Amino acid sequence: QVQLVESGGGLVQPGGSLRLSCTASGIIFGIYSMGWYRQAPGKQRELVAVITSGGSTNYADSVKGRFAISRDNAKKMVDLQMDSLKPEDTAVYYCKATSSIFDYWGQGTQVTVSS
Repeated sequence: QVQLVESGGGLVQPGGSLRLSCTASGIIFGIYSMGWYRQAPGKQRELVAVITSGGSTNYADSVKGRFAISRDNAKKMVDLQMDSLKPEDTAVYYCKATSSIFDYWGQGTQVTVSS
């Protein structure tokens, strides 16, 4: 059974930081590209950051320079370090595992940026 479990969300003030983690089980983690997506109320889900199996990264323009994605294949984990958070970063953040055949999603974790 494949599971992606996100953690680390919460309430933070503007300018603050959070670190999200996603732990995978039931997949050969090293062959998957891992991504973080987010969905704000009333908006479509959007890509935040992705890291390929080879370690290449890509970021949405809105988070470049503020967010950093990393992976630990031995622990089957992908993290998203979020700094200089803004109210517009408020959303449910989802972890996604992508291969040439299958895609899997986590259940999401809420991030709220508010004073």
